[in-house]
Amino acid sequence: MSASLPDLPRDPRHDPVLRDEVIAALAIVPGERHVDATFGAGGYTRAMLAAGAEVVACDRDPDAITDGQALVEEAGGKLTLVHGRFGEIDRLLAERGIDAVDGITFDIGVSSMQLDHGERGFSFQKDGPLDMRMAQEGESAADWLNRADETEIADVLFHYGDERQSRRVARAIVAARPLSRTGELATVIRKALRHPPGAPKDPATKSFQAIRIHINGELDELAAGLAAAERVLRPGGRLAVVSFHSTEDRIVKNFLRERSGGDAAGSRHRPAPIPLARAATFETPARKVRPGKVEEARNPRARSATLRSAVRTAAPAWPGQPHVKEAISC
Repeated sequence: MSASLPDLPRDPRHDPVLRDEVIAALAIVPGERHVDATFGAGGYTRAMLAAGAEVVACDRDPDAITDGQALVEEAGGKLTLVHGRFGEIDRLLAERGIDAVDGITFDIGVSSMQLDHGERGFSFQKDGPLDMRMAQEGESAADWLNRADETEIADVLFHYGDERQSRRVARAIVAARPLSRTGELATVIRKALRHPPGAPKDPATKSFQAIRIHINGELDELAAGLAAAERVLRPGGRLAVVSFHSTEDRIVKNFLRERSGGDAAGSRHRPAPIPLARAATFETPARKVRPGKVEEARNPRARSATLRSAVRTAAPAWPGQPHVKEAISC
């Protein structure tokens, strides 16, 4: 059953997907300590605070940390905002003297605020520099697209964007270099895929998503974050993950299946493992949750969202982290 938060206003800048369902999965008891590992505009954090939790929130985007300071003040000591990658959440918590928490939430992917700011270069809806860096450091999308060879670009578009004509698009990108603007890249992709102006679904969407995932190392970050969550959740602690991409969802599903002991028989992608001495670190995961029609109508971003959740057992954390390459190859 979904938790109801009728007295909590929604932030018009960011309507968090499956908010009430996430709060229900976390089953917050007032006074518990929870982690919002992907703070963004603070939508889930606000809901956690309203439910009575003390919250540690993390984001690698310095703009999110700056914009979140008003909420820190508003929370009156109940919110700690940390600049850093969620794949390192165990280290970030340890640096603050925290070795265990009651719940962790991940909202995987780009935030609405990042998409809405054209200068960040995440979307072709507003022309801007071809950037896409969540942390605002390192190699930009333009840097990579202008140096990578055709095969590397095609592989990224195919594996991270499910773009079936990835080689055609990659060939067009290489021929059009140098590229520096989101509008330029979108035009190149549309021409390569022979997209008529005004057609309902923009073919640039898949490629933009794939490039963003690659530039930010999002799948490896997710794998590291899940393993870190396993290490810091106390027995009975709750994990909730909202994802928007099929490969991300497979990584989460495979992790929870394996760590709950549901992977003993193996699968068509991986042979049955030798029986493990390690005990299950999570109880059998809850059924996945998808948005209802009302939420989809209110927030189109919700259409591709999936929530998976599970409860931590008392067993020691396993070594290693989820298998990203296996999820990509499925």
